[in-house]
Amino acid sequence: MKYLITGASGMLGRDLQTALAGHTVTALARENLDVTDLDAVTAAVEGQDVVINAAAYTKVDDAETHEDAAYAVNAVGAKNLAIAASVAGVRMVQVSTDYVFNGSATTPYAENTPRDPISAYGRTKAAGEEFVLAHNAPASYIVRTAWLYGQHGPNFAKTMLRLAATHDTVSVVNDQFGQPTWTSDLAAQIVYLLDADAPAGIYHGTNAGKTSWFDFARAVFVSAGLDPERVLPTDAAGFVRPAPRPAYSVLGHDAWRAAGLEPMRPWQEALTAAAAEGAFTNE
Repeated sequence: MKYLITGASGMLGRDLQTALAGHTVTALARENLDVTDLDAVTAAVEGQDVVINAAAYTKVDDAETHEDAAYAVNAVGAKNLAIAASVAGVRMVQVSTDYVFNGSATTPYAENTPRDPISAYGRTKAAGEEFVLAHNAPASYIVRTAWLYGQHGPNFAKTMLRLAATHDTVSVVNDQFGQPTWTSDLAAQIVYLLDADAPAGIYHGTNAGKTSWFDFARAVFVSAGLDPERVLPTDAAGFVRPAPRPAYSVLGHDAWRAAGLEPMRPWQEALTAAAAEGAFTNE
């Protein structure tokens, strides 16, 4: 099997390369492949067996004023890869996001919940999903994820520990809920999905459970041997940013069970493993 990873220099992209160690992998970063260029994408996909699209415009706040740029990568890029995958007859994994939902739910979002994004970033990622389903649905997996952290990039957990080094206390919102997800676990789950030759469709790739940013921050402090009482609660009203954030980003995992596969482990277990492997050390 030959695998193409786009967005290969990102936090997930690098963990995907680790998860696929021993396989034939072509790992292309942004400087190696412009996903908005259909001809370049077609050439890159030719001869592959699987395409994993981890390329994304992820600057959520910047997307509010640069939606065209975000759309080019998140929507047109996904469309180009889906078209090329369809022509080449290969499977595709499109990595997507909880931001395709409005965040007003009170129970976990099912995979078939209608998309209803409330931000520019969410709109562009929702459009990417729609393009993939329009052009390569029979051979594509859409894997939605959320609250990612890992070794190979900036993320919330690393930010908390950096602040802990310079501040006596940190204030973190306690009214936004989701599922912290370790990119190493997500990468392994994507490979698990492919190896199982699971049915095409939408899957939610998040560690199990539910927590708030506040409680996640406290858990990060504990994992680093720090006093969690240094983390203080606040609410989202005190952290107004250009892009609205979903207040509730808990994703359901029924599609895994329907395919006879195990969903990802609880976020607490993943955090413990990530800390043990030094995932929060700076590179």
